[in-house]
Amino acid sequence: MEETKYMNPYLAGVLLGLLLLATVFITGRGLGASGAIKSFTIAAVESVAPAHTEATHFYQEYSKEHTGSPLMNWLVFEVIGVVIGAFLSGLMANRLKFKFEMGPRSTTKMRVIGAIIGGVLWGIGSQLGRGCTSGSALSGLAVMSTGGIITMFAIFAGAYIFAYFFRKFWI
Repeated sequence: MEETKYMNPYLAGVLLGLLLLATVFITGRGLGASGAIKSFTIAAVESVAPAHTEATHFYQEYSKEHTGSPLMNWLVFEVIGVVIGAFLSGLMANRLKFKFEMGPRSTTKMRVIGAIIGGVLWGIGSQLGRGCTSGSALSGLAVMSTGGIITMFAIFAGAYIFAYFFRKFWI
């Protein structure tokens, strides 16, 4: 069996650091994905229930910060670029497979339900935490923010703790 080739992790880290530096220089803020999800959500709610959007403080706060369509936020283009880039990377490296990876005791249904629940929890947590892990930890560490450092430690500590309890479920 042929070994899968990936980018050198040190080179990938340097390139990610340079991208983060360029992002901070150009936009004045770091990388993150939750802002794009918020923009997609606001655009969807505006199109379905415009009266609700006008009457809700959350949406009004966003409208005061941004003019025009929520989908014209640069974070939306960042996330679209990440999705397209990941797809092209998998395609070019012949690693693009449309299948569910799962443990021996799980089913496709368990995997899909787990992914949906995880996505919803990620969305709620990113709003409560005022940003996603990449925005809080990666961008926070880049500027040596105390909050970014604490966030990074909390992410890894939480992952190790949860991995211990959920390791038998490998889904």
